[in-house]
This record gives sequence, C-alpha cells and structure tokens, in this order.
Amino acid sequence: MLDKFKGLKDAALSRVPVARNTSDGTRYVVALDIGTEYVKALIGRVADGGIEIVGVGRSHQGLSDMQAGAVADIGAVVENCDAALNDAEAQAGVSVRSTVIGIAGELVKGTTTTVRVARKQPNEALDLAEVERIIKLVQQRAEAKAKKELAWELGGKDIEVRLVNSAMVGIEIDGYTVTNPIGFQGRDVVVQLYTAFAPLVHIGALERVAEQLDLELLAVAAEPFAVARSVIGDNQSNSMSAVLMDVGGGTTDIAVINDGGVQGTKMFGIGGRAYTRGIERDLSVDFTLAEKLKLNLASDRIPTKQKPTVERALKKTLDVWISGVELGLGEFTKLDHLPHKILLCGGGSSLDMLMDRLHESDWYTKLPFTRKPTVQHIHPDQVVGVTDLTGHVNDHTFITAMGLLRVGLDTLQYNGTGTTSVKEKIDRMLRV
Repeated sequence: MLDKFKGLKDAALSRVPVARNTSDGTRYVVALDIGTEYVKALIGRVADGGIEIVGVGRSHQGLSDMQAGAVADIGAVVENCDAALNDAEAQAGVSVRSTVIGIAGELVKGTTTTVRVARKQPNEALDLAEVERIIKLVQQRAEAKAKKELAWELGGKDIEVRLVNSAMVGIEIDGYTVTNPIGFQGRDVVVQLYTAFAPLVHIGALERVAEQLDLELLAVAAEPFAVARSVIGDNQSNSMSAVLMDVGGGTTDIAVINDGGVQGTKMFGIGGRAYTRGIERDLSVDFTLAEKLKLNLASDRIPTKQKPTVERALKKTLDVWISGVELGLGEFTKLDHLPHKILLCGGGSSLDMLMDRLHESDWYTKLPFTRKPTVQHIHPDQVVGVTDLTGHVNDHTFITAMGLLRVGLDTLQYNGTGTTSVKEKIDRMLRV
C-alpha cells in the first residue's frame, strides 16, 4: 500500500508544474466530483467573470472505494482521481494545481439558522465589525446544532465537525429586510445564515487525496450547496425557488432554494447502486450483471420474460427512495410551502422509473406543495457563469462538477486582491 501511495504521488509530481496564474495571467481551477460510481474532473479557465470548461476526465470507482458518498479507500480513490485528472489535463493542454472537491454523505449537515440579536445601542449605525460578530455567533450556534444532530444519529457519539460552506439567506433590522446591513440603525437584527458542516474525518480524507495528487485545495464544498450555486449565480435579485435533487451512486442530496437563498440541504444514503443491489439480491446475479440489467431495462437487450422481475426489484428500492425524499422534504418546516419546481441531476436520476414516479404518482400530496410539482433534469446550459468549450459536458450527470467549478470561481474572486466593496467584505466573512 505504501508503494502504491508513493507511485501515485510521483505520478502527480511528474506533471508539468503550472501555477494557478499562468505566465499570461490566465487562471485555472479543477473541480473533482468524487462520486460513488465515478470520479469526474473538469478543468475550468477563468475568463470575463465566468469560467470556461477546457478539459474533461472521468474514471470509474471500484465497489469498495466509496461508502454512502464518503471515501472508504484513500489509495484507490487517489488512483481514480489521477486517471480522471490526467485525461482532463491532456485535453486542456495544461496542468492545474488548484482544486475544489465535493463532499457528500448522510453525515454532512446543511441547514439555515436564524438568530435574533438585540443591540445595546440601537441608535448607532451597524459597521463591518459588528456584522462579523453577528455572523460568527450564528455560525457557532449552527455548529453546536450540527454536532448535536450528529451525536443523536450516532447513538451519543461526539465527533468533530468543520464548517465547509456558509451563505447569507436574509437579514432583517427591526422587521425591515435589507440586502446590505452596513449603515442601518435599529435594535433587533435577525440573520438567516445557511451553513454546512461535515465530520472532520471525511474532510481529512479529501485533504489527503488532494495532497497525494499534489493539488492545492481551494475549498471543500457540500455537493448540494454546489448544485445550488450552479443555478443561482451572482444575481442578488434572483428570486428563484426550487427543490434540487442530486441522485448519485451512493446518496441522494436535496437542496431547497427559496427566493434565491439556500434554505437547507438534506442527504440520505440511497442512490443508483441501491437499485443495482436490489436486482442483485432478488435475481441472485452478480453486481456487474445486475448493473447491465438496470441500464438495459428500457432496451431490447434483456430477455422479455426477465423484465417484470427486474422492474419489481427496482420498484422495491424506488418505494424506499420516495419515502426518503418525503422525509427529507418534510423537515423543511420553516417554509410555508415547498417550491413546485423540482430539478434533478446526477447519474442515478437517469433511471426512467424514477422520473416516471416523480411525474405521475401522487407522492407529493403529503407535503406542503401548493400544486403538483413540475420535474425536469438540469441541463448544463442552465448553469450560471460556466460554459463548456469541449462539447463533452452535455447532460445532467455533470451538473455537480460544474457547481464545484462555480464554487471555485467564487473562492478565487473572494481571495483576490484589491476588492473593497462592502458586499465582498461580507462575502469574505462567510468564506471558510
């Protein structure tokens, strides 16, 4: 195993060392979407306030490499990432050292926390220092809440967590909604802040992966947050409301956006591999054949008499998956109603039966929807500020990786020099 790590690191170091800023001033970032089924690597070139995809790579993961969206075998995952990264770099013609890596799994907790602060001197105008203190207070309370929730799920075990993403949802001063609190007077300040926390052991595994690949880790991003960033963009007047579902190989990640703000994220451990396992179990076949049966169900490449058995096996898992969706969405109790637009991405959402169930059944009636939700896949053209120049990013399976590029662009912009606007200073407070 040690020889395997050494060889991988030597391979990474053998790439032509190119800094984030090339000699002509061009900046590059690579998004690593380390999924249960595939690793996807997208190389983006920063240009004109957006980012252009110039390299794409993908590598298949082994059955034991990931568990429920989290890294289970660091050495194997490094090898798979290295293969995907080499393909992307070969296409882009550049070696990239800066990366954003996604994190998923049931133990990643994302929620919107609301804190009310009574100011002792309401006649004094709010300044940056006071806003920063309020934000820190909200983040501390959110961390305590995340640790308590994890301890309950793990039977009382106390684990260390780290903040991975933070975003402002809304600010009110004496009941008046503001987009920039600086300069306002008032007694009661109410801050709504989205925060995502992940167990330190999971983040440490991703940091180790980046280290073995000789990559500078710009950010670790909760994947549902990255998907949300991909469709919201920078428009502060964006009033988009939607339910986002990223159905991967090992997990389903849900994000709810309301009036342009991320209200929260939920994850549960059922993805594409659970459907394959169901076929494997019910038909007594190996995993490889079960996967082929699942993928070929809609074609004529499996015996007609076998289709009903495969469909029954898939339906069992689909029933459990729908229950997970209902439970996850049912936890958004602070919203009067759920957005009626549902946008899906991830390879697991390619299953026709899954889409048909969301379109045609009455699964939504027990939830606070005001009408039957519309369901569709997110198309790469809908991702704000990210443009594909390769022609290979052409469906919903790349949306999470594109969202990670979006987070990378945010990070590069907020870490730049010469930025003096109040908005940028507040955004820097929220960077982790």
